[in-house]
Amino acid sequence: METEILFVCIILIASILQTSTGFGFSIMATPFLLLLFQPHEAIQINIILSLIISISLIWKIRTDIDLKLLKRFIFGSIVGVPFGILIFITININTFKLGISMLLLILTLLLLCNFTIKSTPFRDYIVGGFSGLLTTSIGMPGPPLLLYFTGTNTEKEKLRATTLAFYLFIYFVSLITQILFTGTNTLIWQSSLSAVPIVFVGLFIGQVIFRWLNQRIFRIFTYILLCFTALYLLIDALGSL
Repeated sequence: METEILFVCIILIASILQTSTGFGFSIMATPFLLLLFQPHEAIQINIILSLIISISLIWKIRTDIDLKLLKRFIFGSIVGVPFGILIFITININTFKLGISMLLLILTLLLLCNFTIKSTPFRDYIVGGFSGLLTTSIGMPGPPLLLYFTGTNTEKEKLRATTLAFYLFIYFVSLITQILFTGTNTLIWQSSLSAVPIVFVGLFIGQVIFRWLNQRIFRIFTYILLCFTALYLLIDALGSL
């Protein structure tokens, strides 16, 4: 019973976060799902539910999507995906997580010091590439997008819509990759199916919160998410060395 309650809480909070910010499901859910499932099971449940959230919201927010930016992210991620697989197979993943966590902490500190960056097509492709790389290596596509959007002062509506649209592509690719390289099982799909009603409750609450958030509070949320991600990767990597 305690395990079931914990599972419900993890999915509900992560769904609310994902719906209200466009980020956060994998950042919030994956660390805690690892307490209940094997790593490949936790990652696949995260991917499946993230896809459900993106599919559920995309039609309603489609007018806020930056289609040119989305295309650049997708093309960039296609290049990054195989490199992520290569990292997952050949490189010490804990050392890689440690490096990513330190980079995230440094870049978040720069953002807190009001560091900004200008959006260019080349940088869009690079960010998409890094997102694809991180998706297939550690299951977290969000941090590069979050850093980039925050650094370019992107409006929260455009940020959320473009990110969710990108997730439709990158998570689908990642799910296929995960199944091919690590397989899947009945527990993953049963757990994902049982979580769907919880996800839809989170969708409703998250939509209400999104309308309440102003741009300033939204930025504070992004800083918290970035710091949480960096610290999680750092602790996880150090604990496994």
